[in-house]
Amino acid sequence: MCRVFAGQDPEGYRQINRSIRIAGHSTSIQLEATFWKLLDEIADSQGLTTPKFISKLYDEAIEINGEIPNFASMLRTTCALYLRGHRPCAEDLEALRRQAA
Repeated sequence: MCRVFAGQDPEGYRQINRSIRIAGHSTSIQLEATFWKLLDEIADSQGLTTPKFISKLYDEAIEINGEIPNFASMLRTTCALYLRGHRPCAEDLEALRRQAA
C-alpha cells in the first residue's frame, strides 16, 4: 500500500456539515474536509463565495440536466474535474465576476 494514501492526515477525511441556501431553501451538505477546501479554492478562483458558487452550480446543473440525483457526489466530482485541470473559459469567468459585483 502506498504510504501517501494510507498515511494521510485523518483531518482531511473528517466529515463536515455546512448549511447552505440553494434555490431558496436551506439545506445541509456533508462532505469531507478536503472537498470543502477544494470547493473554497474553486469558488475563490471564480470570485465567488463558496455558498454562492455551490448555489450557482446547482442552478446551472438543474438547467442543463433537469435533476441532480446526488448533489454531494456532484460536488465531489466537481473537485475531481478541477484537480484534473478543467477550468471555466475566460468568458465564463468574466460573466461570473460581473454577476457577483
